[in-house]
Amino acid sequence: MNFVLQEVKNYLGIITVNRPDALNALNAKVIEELTDSVNSMINNEDVGVVILTGSGEKSFIAGADIKKMQTMNSEKALEFGKSGQNLTLLIENSPKPFIAAVNGFALGGGSEVSLACHIRVASENAKFGQPEVLLGILPGWGGTQRLPRIVGYGIAHELITTGKMIDAAEAFRIGLVNHIYPLAELMEKSKDLGHQILKNGPNAIAKSLLCIRKSVNSNIESGLNYELQRFSELFDTDEAKEGLSAFVEKRKPNYR
Repeated sequence: MNFVLQEVKNYLGIITVNRPDALNALNAKVIEELTDSVNSMINNEDVGVVILTGSGEKSFIAGADIKKMQTMNSEKALEFGKSGQNLTLLIENSPKPFIAAVNGFALGGGSEVSLACHIRVASENAKFGQPEVLLGILPGWGGTQRLPRIVGYGIAHELITTGKMIDAAEAFRIGLVNHIYPLAELMEKSKDLGHQILKNGPNAIAKSLLCIRKSVNSNIESGLNYELQRFSELFDTDEAKEGLSAFVEKRKPNYR
């Protein structure tokens, strides 16, 4: 059985974690397959945007496999943590936008995978949480690093130290998700967002994501300088020439 499914249509890639009997929880095998799938989408020239979701109607990714974690010592936990961090870094550093279509539980490692995505869209039944402290551990796949940068330190402190779960409405209120839709509409709305992005220049999108990532660890002066260099570089590309010409000629640009 494949634990990760993927499809590509009209430059839109869809990755589905397919372990519904375990609420799409991540063990070593699933992480390996998911990492391979993410790499495949990034390296596929026929993909411009990727949607990541879970199988079924209950769960996006309900965290890591607790029974497997129960048997780990610190050495095994370090290995497992690195595999999860490598996956989330791969998503976060992708030159192609990743949209998390959160269709239910996004807990622990599942929440952390969604945090690595560039945009999060949730169904009305979605639940988010970092419950690791309830188990005597802490988020190890980037939760302590990404969550504060998305929702602010005060809210991140509360969510991580209480381990509480929040619903989609609260996630939207604190800026954790961009949109909320009925479950039946989630994938269609996520695809609409993906196609909206696909109308734009792929190099411009990739460099924009790069500039945004740069801003996290830069002061404003170095960030502005980095942005300026990427901005100017694009003017020597066929993509920019096409986009500017299309605007002047009052037509749609042809980027792909």
